[in-house]
Amino acid sequence: MVESLAYRKLQVVQDEYAVSPDGMRLFGFLALNLEHQGIRLALGIRNSHDKSFSLGITVGYRVFVCDNLAFHGDFMPVTKKHTKHLDVIDTVNTAVDKAQRHFEPMKVRVDAWRDHSLPDMKAKEIIYNAFIIGDLEAPKHLAARVHQNYFEPTYPEFEPRTLWSLSNAFTNSFKALDPMPQFRATAALGKYLAAVN
Repeated sequence: MVESLAYRKLQVVQDEYAVSPDGMRLFGFLALNLEHQGIRLALGIRNSHDKSFSLGITVGYRVFVCDNLAFHGDFMPVTKKHTKHLDVIDTVNTAVDKAQRHFEPMKVRVDAWRDHSLPDMKAKEIIYNAFIIGDLEAPKHLAARVHQNYFEPTYPEFEPRTLWSLSNAFTNSFKALDPMPQFRATAALGKYLAAVN
């Protein structure tokens, strides 16, 4: 994976790996040297030698990889079943090529969300519809936390009243959840916000 990235002039600046106790499953996170306005793009990987799940590679500015099989990114370039003809090196190369092609569209989306001003009433409506109407698969008790994170942000970079700041208010609130509910909520958030955009 690292060689395939280096060939494309991409470097891993941080990586974390976990292996199951029996050594049959691998989970990883690789932060790349592609940074855009304070956001670093990353790859998530998972693989199993016991063929209990497919080889998977995902990419995004928010990547979630967990040993409970939660696996999410902004773009999923590959999931391949293990067969006797699976060529892991070719699969990784193909995945990295696909991922690299999607880096630019992800940056465009981030810029669009950062530039998308939200009147306070629109932000309140988005939060209300997410939790009270139920348009977003997320626990309702987080509504007040999202509201506070957006209207009283603890980080100065989230003070602008934009769709990007609202997205961060949601994801920061999701950190209070256990891994599986956090995965489901985070996975649904991008589609939800894109629909209200």
